[in-house]
Amino acid sequence: MAIMAAIASSPSFFYSSPSLQNSSLSPSRFSCSASSSQPHHGGRTGFMDFPYVSGPHKDLMVDLVSTVENRLDSFLNPCSLPPDVQSYQNETGTAHAAIHLRSGVQSSLIDFMLGSWLHCELPSGGALNITSLSAYLNSSTDAPNLLVELIQSSPTSMVLILDLPPRKDLVLNPDYLKTFYEDTHLDQHRQHLEKLSEVRPYFSSSLYIRSVVSPTAILMRIETERLEEMIQTHVTPIAKDVLKTWLDVCAFGERTVGETEKAYLRKRDDMSKSKTIEIDLGSNLPRLFGQETANRVLEALREVF
Repeated sequence: MAIMAAIASSPSFFYSSPSLQNSSLSPSRFSCSASSSQPHHGGRTGFMDFPYVSGPHKDLMVDLVSTVENRLDSFLNPCSLPPDVQSYQNETGTAHAAIHLRSGVQSSLIDFMLGSWLHCELPSGGALNITSLSAYLNSSTDAPNLLVELIQSSPTSMVLILDLPPRKDLVLNPDYLKTFYEDTHLDQHRQHLEKLSEVRPYFSSSLYIRSVVSPTAILMRIETERLEEMIQTHVTPIAKDVLKTWLDVCAFGERTVGETEKAYLRKRDDMSKSKTIEIDLGSNLPRLFGQETANRVLEALREVF
Protein backbone atom coordinates (compact mmCIF):
# COMPACT_ATOMS: atom_id res chain seq x y z
CA MET A 1 0.00 0.00 0.00
CA ALA A 2 1.96 2.83 -1.29
CA ILE A 3 -0.29 5.17 0.30
CA MET A 4 2.25 7.68 0.79
CA ALA A 5 4.51 5.96 2.91
CA ALA A 6 6.98 8.61 3.16
CA ILE A 7 9.76 9.49 1.32
CA ALA A 8 12.71 9.98 -0.78
CA SER A 9 13.77 7.16 1.07
CA SER A 10 10.54 5.65 1.93
CA PRO A 11 7.49 5.39 -0.22
CA SER A 12 5.49 8.49 0.17
CA PHE A 13 7.08 11.76 0.50
CA PHE A 14 6.89 12.74 -3.10
CA TYR A 15 3.16 12.21 -3.17
CA SER A 16 2.59 14.51 -0.25
CA SER A 17 5.40 17.04 -0.23
CA PRO A 18 3.91 20.47 -0.85
CA SER A 19 7.34 21.96 -1.46
CA LEU A 20 8.22 19.62 -4.31
CA GLN A 21 4.89 19.15 -6.03
CA ASN A 22 5.26 22.35 -8.04
CA SER A 23 9.00 22.52 -8.49
CA SER A 24 11.31 21.06 -11.13
CA LEU A 25 14.26 20.08 -9.02
CA SER A 26 17.36 18.43 -10.36
CA PRO A 27 20.65 17.74 -8.57
CA SER A 28 22.43 20.43 -10.54
CA ARG A 29 19.97 23.11 -9.46
CA PHE A 30 20.69 22.83 -5.76
CA SER A 31 22.92 25.47 -4.26
CA CYS A 32 24.42 25.70 -0.80
CA SER A 33 22.13 27.35 1.70
CA ALA A 34 22.90 28.75 5.11
CA SER A 35 19.40 27.91 6.26
CA SER A 36 20.13 24.23 6.92
CA SER A 37 19.49 23.47 10.58
CA GLN A 38 22.69 21.42 10.80
CA PRO A 39 26.08 21.65 9.05
CA HIS A 40 26.90 19.22 6.29
CA HIS A 41 28.30 15.89 7.40
CA GLY A 42 31.43 14.66 5.74
CA GLY A 43 30.86 11.05 6.72
CA ARG A 44 27.88 8.75 6.41
CA THR A 45 24.93 9.80 8.55
CA GLY A 46 22.77 7.11 10.13
CA PHE A 47 19.00 6.90 10.01
CA MET A 48 18.46 7.41 13.74
CA ASP A 49 20.61 10.56 13.75
CA PHE A 50 17.87 12.73 12.18
CA PRO A 51 20.58 15.39 11.85
CA TYR A 52 18.70 18.28 10.24
CA VAL A 53 15.55 18.61 12.36
CA SER A 54 14.84 20.27 15.70
CA GLY A 55 15.21 18.54 19.06
CA PRO A 56 11.48 17.87 19.60
CA HIS A 57 11.12 16.62 16.01
CA LYS A 58 14.08 14.26 16.41
CA ASP A 59 12.90 13.06 19.83
CA LEU A 60 9.50 12.19 18.40
CA MET A 61 10.90 10.18 15.49
CA VAL A 62 13.42 8.33 17.67
CA ASP A 63 10.64 7.47 20.12
CA LEU A 64 8.29 6.20 17.41
CA VAL A 65 10.92 4.10 15.64
CA SER A 66 12.24 2.69 18.92
CA THR A 67 8.73 1.79 20.08
CA VAL A 68 7.98 -0.09 16.86
CA GLU A 69 11.28 -1.94 16.92
CA ASN A 70 11.00 -2.82 20.61
CA ARG A 71 7.46 -4.17 20.24
CA LEU A 72 8.07 -5.97 16.95
CA ASP A 73 11.73 -6.90 17.28
CA SER A 74 11.21 -10.68 17.33
CA PHE A 75 9.04 -10.37 14.20
CA LEU A 76 11.55 -8.36 12.18
CA ASN A 77 14.67 -9.31 10.28
CA PRO A 78 17.73 -7.04 10.61
CA CYS A 79 18.06 -4.25 8.07
CA SER A 80 19.90 -5.76 5.11
CA LEU A 81 20.14 -2.74 2.83
CA PRO A 82 23.65 -1.97 1.52
CA PRO A 83 25.42 0.86 3.37
CA ASP A 84 25.25 3.12 0.32
CA VAL A 85 21.47 2.71 0.29
CA GLN A 86 20.99 3.14 4.02
CA SER A 87 22.59 6.58 3.63
CA TYR A 88 23.24 8.54 0.43
CA GLN A 89 23.54 12.03 -1.00
CA ASN A 90 23.79 13.86 -4.32
CA GLU A 91 27.04 14.91 -5.96
CA THR A 92 26.88 18.49 -4.70
CA GLY A 93 26.15 17.48 -1.12
CA THR A 94 22.95 19.51 -0.99
CA ALA A 95 20.56 16.56 -0.75
CA HIS A 96 20.95 13.85 1.87
CA ALA A 97 18.76 10.86 2.74
CA ALA A 98 18.72 7.77 4.93
CA ILE A 99 16.57 4.65 4.82
CA HIS A 100 15.91 2.02 7.45
CA LEU A 101 14.00 -1.04 6.24
CA ARG A 102 13.33 -4.26 8.13
CA SER A 103 11.26 -7.01 6.58
CA GLY A 104 9.06 -9.27 8.68
CA VAL A 105 10.01 -12.85 9.48
CA GLN A 106 8.01 -15.41 7.51
CA SER A 107 5.79 -16.45 10.42
CA SER A 108 4.75 -12.90 11.38
CA LEU A 109 1.98 -10.55 10.23
CA ILE A 110 4.56 -7.90 9.33
CA ASP A 111 5.48 -7.31 5.71
CA PHE A 112 8.06 -4.64 6.53
CA MET A 113 8.67 -1.44 8.46
CA LEU A 114 10.23 1.47 6.67
CA GLY A 115 11.71 4.65 8.09
CA SER A 116 13.45 7.48 6.31
CA TRP A 117 14.57 11.05 6.43
CA LEU A 118 15.40 13.44 3.63
CA HIS A 119 17.07 16.84 3.65
CA CYS A 120 17.45 18.97 0.58
CA GLU A 121 18.29 22.60 0.01
CA LEU A 122 15.80 24.35 -2.23
CA PRO A 123 16.70 26.46 -5.26
CA SER A 124 14.60 29.26 -3.82
CA GLY A 125 16.54 29.20 -0.56
CA GLY A 126 15.77 27.38 2.66
CA ALA A 127 15.57 23.64 3.03
CA LEU A 128 13.05 20.84 3.00
CA ASN A 129 13.20 18.20 5.73
CA ILE A 130 11.02 15.11 5.69
CA THR A 131 10.95 12.33 8.25
CA SER A 132 8.71 9.32 7.96
CA LEU A 133 7.82 5.97 9.44
CA SER A 134 5.52 3.42 7.87
CA ALA A 135 4.69 -0.18 8.63
CA TYR A 136 3.02 -2.62 6.27
CA LEU A 137 1.19 -5.80 7.22
CA ASN A 138 1.04 -8.88 4.99
CA SER A 139 -1.94 -10.81 3.64
CA SER A 140 -2.27 -12.90 6.81
CA THR A 141 -4.29 -9.98 8.19
CA ASP A 142 -6.50 -7.31 6.67
CA ALA A 143 -5.72 -4.75 9.40
CA PRO A 144 -4.66 -1.22 8.38
CA ASN A 145 -1.07 -0.17 7.82
CA LEU A 146 0.68 2.71 9.58
CA LEU A 147 1.89 6.02 8.18
CA VAL A 148 3.63 8.88 9.97
CA GLU A 149 5.18 11.74 8.03
CA LEU A 150 6.43 15.17 9.03
CA ILE A 151 7.25 17.55 6.18
CA GLN A 152 8.95 20.78 7.22
CA SER A 153 9.62 23.46 4.61
CA SER A 154 10.58 26.30 6.97
CA PRO A 155 11.22 26.89 10.68
CA THR A 156 7.59 27.96 11.05
CA SER A 157 5.72 25.58 8.73
CA MET A 158 5.10 21.84 8.82
CA VAL A 159 2.70 19.37 7.21
CA LEU A 160 1.69 16.46 9.43
CA ILE A 161 0.39 13.23 7.90
CA LEU A 162 -0.71 10.59 10.38
CA ASP A 163 -2.96 7.71 9.44
CA LEU A 164 -3.86 4.05 9.60
CA PRO A 165 -4.69 3.57 5.90
CA PRO A 166 -7.41 0.95 5.37
CA ARG A 167 -6.90 -2.13 3.27
CA LYS A 168 -10.57 -2.85 2.68
CA ASP A 169 -13.52 -0.93 1.26
CA LEU A 170 -15.14 0.74 4.26
CA VAL A 171 -18.55 1.00 2.62
CA LEU A 172 -18.73 -2.74 2.01
CA ASN A 173 -17.19 -3.56 5.40
CA PRO A 174 -18.87 -1.49 8.14
CA ASP A 175 -17.49 -3.78 10.86
CA TYR A 176 -13.98 -2.90 9.67
CA LEU A 177 -14.81 0.79 9.98
CA LYS A 178 -16.16 0.26 13.49
CA THR A 179 -13.26 -1.90 14.70
CA PHE A 180 -10.36 0.22 13.49
CA TYR A 181 -11.74 3.75 13.33
CA GLU A 182 -14.81 4.14 15.52
CA ASP A 183 -14.04 1.94 18.53
CA THR A 184 -10.46 3.25 18.67
CA HIS A 185 -11.68 6.89 18.84
CA LEU A 186 -8.98 7.93 16.38
CA ASP A 187 -11.02 10.86 15.13
CA GLN A 188 -10.63 12.68 18.44
CA HIS A 189 -7.02 13.48 17.52
CA ARG A 190 -7.99 15.17 14.27
CA GLN A 191 -10.73 17.09 16.07
CA HIS A 192 -8.27 18.25 18.71
CA LEU A 193 -5.81 19.60 16.16
CA GLU A 194 -8.52 21.30 14.12
CA LYS A 195 -9.45 23.44 17.12
CA LEU A 196 -5.96 24.98 17.30
CA SER A 197 -5.58 28.38 15.63
CA GLU A 198 -2.15 27.43 14.24
CA VAL A 199 -3.51 24.40 12.41
CA ARG A 200 -5.50 24.11 9.21
CA PRO A 201 -6.35 21.17 6.95
CA TYR A 202 -3.85 20.12 4.31
CA PHE A 203 -5.26 18.93 0.99
CA SER A 204 -2.84 16.94 -1.12
CA SER A 205 -2.88 17.73 -4.83
CA SER A 206 -2.63 13.98 -5.41
CA LEU A 207 -6.04 12.39 -5.97
CA TYR A 208 -4.39 9.04 -5.26
CA ILE A 209 -3.46 10.13 -1.75
CA ARG A 210 -6.91 11.49 -1.11
CA SER A 211 -8.46 8.22 -2.24
CA VAL A 212 -6.48 5.89 0.03
CA VAL A 213 -6.37 7.63 3.40
CA SER A 214 -8.83 6.71 6.13
CA PRO A 215 -11.74 8.89 7.30
CA THR A 216 -9.79 9.64 10.50
CA ALA A 217 -6.58 10.61 8.70
CA ILE A 218 -4.71 13.63 10.04
CA LEU A 219 -3.52 15.78 7.15
CA MET A 220 -2.73 19.12 8.72
CA ARG A 221 -0.57 22.15 8.03
CA ILE A 222 0.88 23.79 11.13
CA GLU A 223 1.96 27.44 10.80
CA THR A 224 3.48 29.02 13.89
CA GLU A 225 6.57 30.68 15.30
CA ARG A 226 6.28 28.14 18.14
CA LEU A 227 6.63 25.07 15.94
CA GLU A 228 8.93 23.17 18.29
CA GLU A 229 6.50 23.75 21.15
CA MET A 230 3.61 22.55 18.98
CA ILE A 231 5.48 19.36 18.13
CA GLN A 232 6.23 18.71 21.77
CA THR A 233 2.82 19.63 23.20
CA HIS A 234 0.37 18.44 20.55
CA VAL A 235 1.95 16.37 17.76
CA THR A 236 4.05 14.05 19.93
CA PRO A 237 1.31 12.75 22.26
CA ILE A 238 -1.09 12.27 19.35
CA ALA A 239 1.45 10.43 17.19
CA LYS A 240 2.42 8.18 20.09
CA ASP A 241 -1.22 7.34 20.81
CA VAL A 242 -1.95 6.55 17.15
CA LEU A 243 1.10 4.28 17.07
CA LYS A 244 -0.04 2.52 20.25
CA THR A 245 -3.45 1.96 18.65
CA TRP A 246 -1.84 0.49 15.55
CA LEU A 247 0.39 -1.83 17.56
CA ASP A 248 -2.34 -3.03 19.92
CA VAL A 249 -5.26 -3.31 17.50
CA CYS A 250 -3.62 -3.93 14.12
CA ALA A 251 -0.16 -5.47 14.50
CA PHE A 252 -1.18 -7.66 17.44
CA GLY A 253 -4.89 -7.93 16.69
CA GLU A 254 -6.41 -11.29 15.81
CA ARG A 255 -8.02 -11.34 12.37
CA THR A 256 -9.28 -14.31 10.38
CA VAL A 257 -8.55 -14.01 6.67
CA GLY A 258 -9.72 -16.59 4.15
CA GLU A 259 -7.70 -17.69 1.13
CA THR A 260 -9.80 -15.68 -1.33
CA GLU A 261 -9.37 -12.56 0.76
CA LYS A 262 -5.64 -13.19 1.10
CA ALA A 263 -5.34 -13.24 -2.67
CA TYR A 264 -7.21 -9.92 -2.86
CA LEU A 265 -4.97 -8.35 -0.23
CA ARG A 266 -1.80 -9.56 -1.97
CA LYS A 267 -2.99 -8.10 -5.26
CA ARG A 268 -3.94 -4.78 -3.67
CA ASP A 269 -0.71 -4.48 -1.70
CA ASP A 270 1.43 -5.43 -4.70
CA MET A 271 -0.26 -2.79 -6.84
CA SER A 272 0.44 -0.13 -4.21
CA LYS A 273 4.09 -1.11 -3.91
CA SER A 274 4.48 -1.16 -7.67
CA LYS A 275 2.98 2.32 -7.93
CA THR A 276 5.37 3.59 -5.28
CA ILE A 277 8.49 2.15 -6.86
CA GLU A 278 7.83 2.71 -10.53
CA ILE A 279 5.83 5.94 -10.58
CA ASP A 280 6.71 7.77 -7.38
CA LEU A 281 10.31 6.96 -6.52
CA GLY A 282 11.33 6.03 -10.05
CA SER A 283 10.56 9.51 -11.34
CA ASN A 284 11.66 11.56 -8.34
CA LEU A 285 14.83 9.98 -6.97
CA PRO A 286 16.81 10.77 -10.16
CA ARG A 287 15.82 14.44 -9.90
CA LEU A 288 17.25 14.72 -6.42
CA PHE A 289 20.18 12.32 -6.40
CA GLY A 290 21.07 11.52 -10.01
CA GLN A 291 20.31 8.40 -12.04
CA GLU A 292 23.16 6.24 -10.73
CA THR A 293 22.20 6.70 -7.08
CA ALA A 294 18.51 6.36 -7.90
CA ASN A 295 19.10 3.04 -9.67
CA ARG A 296 21.10 1.72 -6.73
CA VAL A 297 18.41 2.66 -4.20
CA LEU A 298 15.50 1.42 -6.34
CA GLU A 299 17.17 -1.92 -7.04
CA ALA A 300 17.71 -2.50 -3.31
CA LEU A 301 14.13 -1.58 -2.47
CA ARG A 302 12.68 -3.82 -5.20
CA GLU A 303 14.43 -6.81 -3.65
CA VAL A 304 12.49 -6.25 -0.42
CA PHE A 305 9.20 -5.01 -1.85
